[in-house]
Amino acid sequence: MSPLIEALSRILPRRQVITDNLRRLAYGTDASFYRLIPEVVAVVESEEEVQAVLHAARAHRRPVTFRAAGTSLSGQAVTDGVLALIGDGFASCEIAADAASVRLGPGMIGGEVNYRLARHGRKIGPDPASINACKIGGIAANNASGMCCGTAQNSYHTLAGLRVILADGTVLDSEDSFSIASFRQSHATLLNGLEQLGAATRADEALAARIRHKFRIKNTTGYSLNALVDYEDPLDILAHLMIGSEGTLAFISRITYRTVVEDPCKASALVFFPTIEAACQAVIRLKPEPVSAVELLDRAALRSVEGQPGLPPIIHTLSDDAAALLIEVRAETERLLQQRVDAALGALAGIATVEAPAFSTDAETCAMYWKVRKGTFPSVGAMRRTGTTVIIEDVAFPIESLALATLDLQALLRKHGYTEGIIFGHALEGNLHFVFTQDFSSAAEVERYARFMEDICTLVVDKYDGSLKAEHGTGRNMAPFVEREWGHQATSLMRQIKALFDPDNLLNPGVILSDDPQAHLKHLKPMPAAEDIVDRCIECGFCEPLCPSHRLTLSPRQRIASWRELSRRAAAGEDAADVGRDFAYYGLDTCAGCGLCSTACPVGIDTGELTRRLRGRGLGTTSHKVGSWTVDNFGKVATASRVGLSIGHVVSRVVGDRVVARVSGGAWKHGMPQAGKPPTQGIGSGDPVVYFPACGGRIFGANSPEEATLPEVIMELLTRAGYAPRLPEGFDKLCCGQMLASKGMAEEAEQMANAVTAALLTAADDGHGGYFPIIMDASTCSVRMQKHLAGRLTLLDFHEFAHDALLPRLALSRKPGPVALHINCSVRRTGSDGKLRTLIAACVDDVVEPAGVTCCGFAGDRGFVVPELNAHALRKVHEALPAECCEGVSTSRTCEIGLTAETGRPYRSVAYLLEECSRGEKTAC
Repeated sequence: MSPLIEALSRILPRRQVITDNLRRLAYGTDASFYRLIPEVVAVVESEEEVQAVLHAARAHRRPVTFRAAGTSLSGQAVTDGVLALIGDGFASCEIAADAASVRLGPGMIGGEVNYRLARHGRKIGPDPASINACKIGGIAANNASGMCCGTAQNSYHTLAGLRVILADGTVLDSEDSFSIASFRQSHATLLNGLEQLGAATRADEALAARIRHKFRIKNTTGYSLNALVDYEDPLDILAHLMIGSEGTLAFISRITYRTVVEDPCKASALVFFPTIEAACQAVIRLKPEPVSAVELLDRAALRSVEGQPGLPPIIHTLSDDAAALLIEVRAETERLLQQRVDAALGALAGIATVEAPAFSTDAETCAMYWKVRKGTFPSVGAMRRTGTTVIIEDVAFPIESLALATLDLQALLRKHGYTEGIIFGHALEGNLHFVFTQDFSSAAEVERYARFMEDICTLVVDKYDGSLKAEHGTGRNMAPFVEREWGHQATSLMRQIKALFDPDNLLNPGVILSDDPQAHLKHLKPMPAAEDIVDRCIECGFCEPLCPSHRLTLSPRQRIASWRELSRRAAAGEDAADVGRDFAYYGLDTCAGCGLCSTACPVGIDTGELTRRLRGRGLGTTSHKVGSWTVDNFGKVATASRVGLSIGHVVSRVVGDRVVARVSGGAWKHGMPQAGKPPTQGIGSGDPVVYFPACGGRIFGANSPEEATLPEVIMELLTRAGYAPRLPEGFDKLCCGQMLASKGMAEEAEQMANAVTAALLTAADDGHGGYFPIIMDASTCSVRMQKHLAGRLTLLDFHEFAHDALLPRLALSRKPGPVALHINCSVRRTGSDGKLRTLIAACVDDVVEPAGVTCCGFAGDRGFVVPELNAHALRKVHEALPAECCEGVSTSRTCEIGLTAETGRPYRSVAYLLEECSRGEKTAC
């Protein structure tokens, strides 16, 4: 153990000092095409821990790089020193009483902040495409912008205050007068230096004018020199220099933003033009109009997404010279929206278009347009040749030069053989992104990239005097070219700023400023082939906020990065060593396999599918012999499980839940349900419906001995609504096979699903060539059987059937609530969450849906086998549930067990709530 790691282990809890080879590789991976493996990963949860890490790093002369979500694209979040990973302790959010400002910790996800602000009709100004994954620390440190915020609503211009920790450990709070007074005394040299730099810069009219000119368009190349001309007070200069500093000057431990209005009324139009010139002429006309966003897509960008559903058919007929603008207009009222739409259409009048432009206010249509636009970058990445990486560059031009610059960019891409390259961008700001694929496996390919970058610099800087980085940050990628863009005088200012803040070059060295002209060609990330189902991954990190094991073990991105390394070693004949051993637990055993990652992944990669495949190869802790026995003996499995539950309750009544939980390794839970029992065939008249109770509800009974079991509740509900439920023959010996499929036993699981299918076909046969409706009561199992029965039988999950068929037949008495709602992963993936919300809203006035809670992490049996996954996945639920919330509902029995254990509140199927509210009597929480 190195002296540095020994020092960190003394000052941080052991779990926060990560030194194993697997996680150093995985946690050190970001969205860029660079790779450095940190010497150690230190998870920091408080300012005191940040100060301690900085002190230890300085004592051992090792660099420190702060990392939030790692969605940055220019290499600013990788290091071979200390990677300080921002933990949940920095995920704070304080909304002002009038919501005009919000005070945030750097660990908050941007999209979650906007979710909390939405009920106030507000949002933060920056709106990067990665906002549902990136964190406030990165948004501020990179001065991230996006499609609608332009240059007026970015972090620099909406900054109201911040709290920073300098390289020497000093804390400055710009919103605290005592902190300011103390800092003015302790750091007079720093403040005097900034004051002198600002005064000298403002006095140099040519330099000041140059800086103002450079920031009229988007610009994140180098430091925010506009702070020197916009402000005179050195504290204001300091605060605004933090924005876009990429962790090279200090650590932002808190930031206060002035929020902006989120207009409720929106309209979007996807307008096609015969040429780039025509599209850019439209941009110039739209610039002074009240439009919120104008996104440019060249023909190649359109071609990369033209297969997406819902796009106008005309997209397939466009010429190679065509382009499109995605235009959005927003307003407070419908009347004002229409006025702005009319103004935008008026601006387009007389410009050649492929078809007449038309705006849509349909929310689904507009969302589809924007989803397609955001999918252009990953679409190219997904189509790349295995082994290559995808690169997105980010430049800006004066808007009057946009058309010629776009054509020149297209020509450069062709010149250097990047025929797959696409161009899109935020046209109102002259900001273009161009995406291409690159092979870094040979010196010749690296040299091709180097020549291309040189030509890009010539084009952007020498020909158009634009920005080499508009919003993605300088990072390592453009550090060698900062002086090329800014010139010696301005770059000298930047070097003086760095020296004032970080004289020992401790903070993120090599980022923003570099003396190495080849820095952008070093430490390039390998992308070896691993598995066909994940080779398309570009390691963007969009998946991570939804993953229940993220920050416990690995996220989907990190699992893929780890498996790529293991695949590389295998191909090279190298020993997997400790990386392979650790991957069994970190990569496989703690993966919930829920598939939520695929809903955030721009190309739909389900990392759970990779986990199941690898488990099936015996890389986890599965046994095909056990699986084969289960197929033939599931009735015995169900009976043994019920007996085990009964014995567990007997023991727990004597020694207590905690003792049984400890002895069982966490498998026994607080609030463990009673042993279940198979239901009996219903007797009665009504409309026939086939009900297959999933094994979860048959094995795990009610939360208390006094309650009915789930199958009993559903049978009662169906009968009450005028249905005659019938159960498939031998149902208690049947299982859909989901539990084996999750373990990678695809063949055994298929046998079980086939047996269920045969039983359902028989039970649902109406004798006239048709079939009665079929329902199941566990969302995960329902989705599995829906796929299995596709084209043969229609099967509905209970909440879907209840929404469609029971609500119209039942008289409901609403409860006041609050009642917590947990939306199961399968419900999210199938998009039936709308029906579930409608169903519970018909029963309860106050429904609580905790923010920041996605998959519960129980994952069938994972909550019993690796209970730490369930606890970690639900770590945010406690503060999100109000004290008066005394119950919760969901759609999966095992999820409900985990939720009950972790929250201390009984969670049951939504069927219980519907049954209670349809009894014809007043109900209360």
